Amino acid sequence: MRILISFFLLLMAGWSTAATSGEDGSRLWLRLDTVNTSTITGIKGTAMTELQTYWKGNPVVLKRQKGIAKDGYTIKSQDGKIVITAASDAGLLYGAYHLLRLQQTGKSCDMLDIREQPAYDLRILNHWDNPNGTVERGFAGHSIFVNPDPARMKMYGRANASVGINGTVLNNVNAKPEALSTESLRKAKGIADQLRPYGIRVYLSINFASPIKIGGLKTADPLDGDVIHWWKDKVNEIYQLIPDFGGFLVKANSEGEPGPQDFGRSHADGANMLAGVLKPHHGMVMWRAFVYNPQSSDRANQAYEEFMPLDGQFADNVIIQIKNGPVDFQPREPYSPLFTAMQKTPMMVEFQITQEYLGAANHLVYLAPMWKEFFSFVEPGSLKAMTGVANIGDDTNWCGHHFAQANWYAFGRLAWNPSLTSEQIADEWLRQTFTDKRIIDPVKQIMLDSREAAVSYMMPLGLHHIFAGTHHYGPEPWYSPKGLRADWTPPYYHRADSIGLGFDRTLKGSANVKQYPPKLCSLYNDINTCPENLLTWFHHVPWDFRMKSGRTFWDELCHMYDDGVRQTREFLAVWDAMQPYVDPQRFDEVQRKLRIQTRDAVWWRDACLLYFQTFSHRPIPQDVEHPVHNLDEMMQFRIPITMYENPESGYNK
Repeated sequence: MRILISFFLLLMAGWSTAATSGEDGSRLWLRLDTVNTSTITGIKGTAMTELQTYWKGNPVVLKRQKGIAKDGYTIKSQDGKIVITAASDAGLLYGAYHLLRLQQTGKSCDMLDIREQPAYDLRILNHWDNPNGTVERGFAGHSIFVNPDPARMKMYGRANASVGINGTVLNNVNAKPEALSTESLRKAKGIADQLRPYGIRVYLSINFASPIKIGGLKTADPLDGDVIHWWKDKVNEIYQLIPDFGGFLVKANSEGEPGPQDFGRSHADGANMLAGVLKPHHGMVMWRAFVYNPQSSDRANQAYEEFMPLDGQFADNVIIQIKNGPVDFQPREPYSPLFTAMQKTPMMVEFQITQEYLGAANHLVYLAPMWKEFFSFVEPGSLKAMTGVANIGDDTNWCGHHFAQANWYAFGRLAWNPSLTSEQIADEWLRQTFTDKRIIDPVKQIMLDSREAAVSYMMPLGLHHIFAGTHHYGPEPWYSPKGLRADWTPPYYHRADSIGLGFDRTLKGSANVKQYPPKLCSLYNDINTCPENLLTWFHHVPWDFRMKSGRTFWDELCHMYDDGVRQTREFLAVWDAMQPYVDPQRFDEVQRKLRIQTRDAVWWRDACLLYFQTFSHRPIPQDVEHPVHNLDEMMQFRIPITMYENPESGYNK
């Protein structure tokens, strides 16, 4: 409704002529005009270059001063000048971009008195890029690192620095051993050299079996002397090429990847061995807690069960990298209980910027509200770092969808300051990305409502992981091929039957609730107090369970799906009204995506309601738009894509 009100107000304001110049999204939010008119003095470097090129205001002085926190800076108006002070070149650069952001967003640059420092020292992008140029869960083309273009690398560095991102993992967590070959390391050196002026350190994902695969050893046992020696030599080789190399990201003993458990050792044994060889060079180990196996009673329990016994056993340069939720980047899930359980081990949260489970690069889903929801449960100060799985490829607009750029932007801004609101970040991004400010309020409301809408038309009321197999695009709650492990199929998660729907994670079920603090355990364990947006996550809910709305659970489910569809139609209507205020190329490209999203929402609603109806045997309420598709046809439909590409469209029968 809020969106529709904004829509009609905009229409009443009158129409104007949109900019005729082409816009392809390649400039991201850095749509700065080259001016070369301002006086910039002081410390020479990238900060000075950026300000000399783009700053339009009063003279700026760049000063280096000890005592300011790492990467922090101050900006002060003094005697008709603006003074940016920092302890490092990186801090000066972040201060310069802060000033340029004020200019771009139309904020006053008079009487400035700003002091900033990041919440986390490590603010990192994880790229799931493969040696052949494909990107796992990459929906914006191929890798920008396989054949790095200098102009592209410069823009990548500028974009990251502008939001405070200071690290990038160059390759997939499902790492090939060849990532540590001399040839690959030399390529990594070239990328590091291009990113260094923007305060960005490079990291590498490693394959734990590399001593066997490329080292010729018979074992990768982390306690074996020859293995340790091999890793020492390899690390020394890396630092000779890249003196400021950040360290390793490790996915071990998960989804078939090798790890220390293959040799009877623990995660701590593996992580600490690597930490030991990296420590003389001040390198870090980021050890992922994403582990699960087919034998577990509940996939959501696995990370806690494996890592809690090891709390306090990790070296001080090891950080445990934990996905925000206990399963896998779902549209909505509770926070991973490890975040409040582990008290003696440094932790970092792993968010997913690329929309593996949220419509890939076809759906407009602004992710800041999801991440802010996480921070409402997990105190930002309890974490040591923040990382995000990147949504970047070689598409002209970088992210496949123009509005997906906002998620890259939002990740960086929240990694710098988790107290920023979703609305503040959306407003910043829109003002920097679009010329006509008349779009800001109505489009900002689309962004703020988009995540909740996606949850409604995909998996409301705590439903999760009911996507199509392998590529995870579109609904397949029935997907259960013969012989496939159960925890890779939707029925494992939704457990629909004649009684109800949902996964019993109460004390009488998998006892996942017990991993949470006592107050939350009690809250989640009781079906009458469990938040309804997580109801089927923690409970097998009877079809006739009475919801707070007064409806039965089945009727509420139908209404939630239908509400999601209605919202996407509102988004499209509002965007259509933006045509006079948006350049033609971006208007058309976003409109096409919104049309796909609206059709996909109908597909999701129809597929899920018709399928679950075969268990509930209840009618769809009369005030809900009834399905227009046929269940049998939808169950036979498959989109011919892999996990490495964005689909052209959704259901097209």
